[in-house]
Amino acid sequence: MQDWSPSSWREKPIVQQPTYTDPRAVSAVEAELNALPPLVFAGEIRSLHAQLANVAEGRAFLLQGGDCAESFSEFNANKIRDTFQLLLQMAVVLTFAGSCPVVKIGRMAGQFAKPRSTDMETRGGIELPSYRGDIINDIEFTAEARIPDPQRLLRAYHQSSSTLNLLRAFAQGGFADLHQVHRWNLGFVEKSPLGEKYQHLADQIDQTLAFMEACGVHAQNTPQIKETSLYTSHEALLLGYEQALTRRDSQTNDWYDCSAHMLWIGDRTRQPDHAHVEFLRGVKNPIGIKVGPSTNTDDLLRLLDILNPLNLPGRITLIARMGADKIVEKLPPLVRAVQLAGRAVVWSSDPMHGNTTTASSGYKTRSVEAILREIKGFFEVHNAEGTHAGGVHFEMTGQNVTECVGGAFQITEEGLADRYQTQCDPRLNGEQALELAFMIADTLKHARSSNR
Repeated sequence: MQDWSPSSWREKPIVQQPTYTDPRAVSAVEAELNALPPLVFAGEIRSLHAQLANVAEGRAFLLQGGDCAESFSEFNANKIRDTFQLLLQMAVVLTFAGSCPVVKIGRMAGQFAKPRSTDMETRGGIELPSYRGDIINDIEFTAEARIPDPQRLLRAYHQSSSTLNLLRAFAQGGFADLHQVHRWNLGFVEKSPLGEKYQHLADQIDQTLAFMEACGVHAQNTPQIKETSLYTSHEALLLGYEQALTRRDSQTNDWYDCSAHMLWIGDRTRQPDHAHVEFLRGVKNPIGIKVGPSTNTDDLLRLLDILNPLNLPGRITLIARMGADKIVEKLPPLVRAVQLAGRAVVWSSDPMHGNTTTASSGYKTRSVEAILREIKGFFEVHNAEGTHAGGVHFEMTGQNVTECVGGAFQITEEGLADRYQTQCDPRLNGEQALELAFMIADTLKHARSSNR
């Protein structure tokens, strides 16, 4: 690490970056960010690392989810609360089914920037720079709105800070009480067309909570019943922003990117000799790597050599995003290669990005059925290879949107227009996400009983 510094990435090739008109203004904003307090702390990051090490060793399960891209216009307490509540609901279902802790990581408090397939967007013969997330430019299709503005970096920082304050209050202030979360689950079970299917698991949770209370285990004497931990994550795309929030820990002298607890590197920016890998190899945060169908084993092992040379469990999460029709073909060679090399990683399934289609109405969408098929394929591959299916990674919201088709409530392509609110990719709504949690619970329970 002697040849690494928080700015050494600037000497490497870089992709997926905005073109600012005034570099001096960007430098001034980055200097201002560097003087602001960290958003998260090294001790919290180390705690997450330890929990992810348990996931890597099969003793816990990872649930990661949240917005495809946070926005400035939809920033409000209710939206944060509803997504936090949804993560808790899903975690309770998965914890009970798997009889293991669930590590909860939100795509929140920093997930503003989005990679794009092209630098320019054309509508009606007019070509403008692509929308790259609210941290860079505006989604409105005008020349002025699409100009990258460095002041947006500061607004993203302050919105992330406010989001984190509220998340910490929810996590520690009684909102996460297991009894309350279970009551939310019962509401879903009663409304769902598959309510009878889910009722058995809900009843078991209810009986367990009642048994614990009868034994004297309750929120007043057991803080774990009324409190929880939720960590934050986002794609480390804008490296100037990430560098500005990187701090040296006074206890260990290690560098931590204090913009989030966990950072991931995307399918478009994981080139081993490029800037994003260079930056992430030097910070001590847990790192995710998106693994798509084009990933080959040599490149993946090289990335693991660069990003985790000491092979520390919990440092690397490999987030597979293959598509429902490719998962059982493309994933096994990668799993085998990583296992043969003795690499300690978390394997997580992102069943969203490989299953995006365009409806006849023109809306981008995803099918709940395809998402579930990819998850099932992910578990099948790991069961066959004797490895751990460690987690899931969803783009979702607690809001009642209509962006993905299918599910127990049967959103149709014609119904997408009712509440299609995403600024980028289609998200699962709260009912669809919780439905998937119940379905995953069956698979997780079977997988864990098979490994005993």
